[in-house]
Amino acid sequence: MKKTLRISDTEWELMRVVWAKSPTTATEILAALRAHDPTWHPKTARTLLARLVGKKALGYQPQGRAYAYTPLVSEADCVAAASESFVERVFGGSLRPMLVHLVERQRLTPSDIHELRTLLAKKSPATLKPPRKRPAP
Repeated sequence: MKKTLRISDTEWELMRVVWAKSPTTATEILAALRAHDPTWHPKTARTLLARLVGKKALGYQPQGRAYAYTPLVSEADCVAAASESFVERVFGGSLRPMLVHLVERQRLTPSDIHELRTLLAKKSPATLKPPRKRPAP
């Protein structure tokens, strides 16, 4: 993404539906949203669709009496932009304190730890040391 696109939490919900099923109509989007949260109102969904079209996150084409919406930005690009914005705002742009924070506060399974080690080894194999084996008690 060339320009950072700011998408609100509610807009993310709507975009996830469009990313999953595109092209899709406002009626189909509302049905998908209501399947998870029955309090969604049609006017709210249409307002958010118009806002996302204005932000150039969504495009649309007439489809009979309705419009078929398609994403103009990829989910991966939006996730990357939101992640970078979060790291910048909350951790001053430094990834290390964020990772330390998450690892210290989240419950990690042995599988999670193995996956993290594998990812880190691929990223920088020369700088990583294998974990020390503890002697049996």
